[in-house]
Amino acid sequence: MLTLLHQRGALFFRQICDALEDTDEQEALVALWEIVWSGHVTNDTLAPLRALVRRRPLAGPNRAALSRPPRRRAMGGGPPAAAGRWSLTPPRAENATRRRHAWAEQLLARHGVLTRGAIASDRVPGGFAAVYPVLRALEEAGRCRRGYFVEALGGAQFALPGAVDRMRAGTREDATAEPAVVLAATDPANPYGAALPWPVRTADDPGRRAARKVGALVVVHRGELVLYIEKGGRSLLTFTAEEKALARAVAAVADAMRTGLITRFEPERVDGSRLYGSTLETVLLAGGFKPSYRGLELVD
Repeated sequence: MLTLLHQRGALFFRQICDALEDTDEQEALVALWEIVWSGHVTNDTLAPLRALVRRRPLAGPNRAALSRPPRRRAMGGGPPAAAGRWSLTPPRAENATRRRHAWAEQLLARHGVLTRGAIASDRVPGGFAAVYPVLRALEEAGRCRRGYFVEALGGAQFALPGAVDRMRAGTREDATAEPAVVLAATDPANPYGAALPWPVRTADDPGRRAARKVGALVVVHRGELVLYIEKGGRSLLTFTAEEKALARAVAAVADAMRTGLITRFEPERVDGSRLYGSTLETVLLAGGFKPSYRGLELVD
């Protein structure tokens, strides 16, 4: 398949299958995604990745997921997970300095304020030591700033100028009216579990811990963690007992459900105990949720 793409350039999945005459379509799809994950092949659209995520929203692709019969055909004559045109990825730059420079700029754009922990969470080859000389050069060129922006995280912190200005703006008193934000637990915008440790919960339960897991969500207000939604939306962890903060978090969750960002949220447990009778249940009911046989569900 790699040789075919090298010889003929970008191809639709149907063209790939036609060229590989003796290959089953499902086997070709599995093989295609294996070389995609290895970094050798890319696509001109995100449609196949979205189709794959919709099938298995909380896990990576495997043969069982890819071999399920598709409900519809995608552009190019193949299943939705094979939509678009497939081509070889551009060759990697051999210059190590250029690669580190690209890593540094990407990390600054992703995190805004870059710390040693953030770099470690992104599993950058070579770690902090590999990109530190580049960050120092960017600082000398005026492309970023170095300072002590986040307390207790050391002095080796680098930030984009705009990120520093936005952090200062977030300390204004009128910023308290800003809505809470729902993020994936693995999102770089969520600093907890990477640059920052997870805060102590109001009702600590050794059996329930927040983590940067695929499928889990966090609700943050002005940088403070309020809620952690475990994978599947059935169990929640709270990081505050203040009802106003919980109400803001519930409003953000409801908005995320209306826009389709959250597809499964029917809480049954909070902090390791039953949801019913808790403060959070009262807040959820006031925020437009109602009891159902599976938990609480949003009422529009």
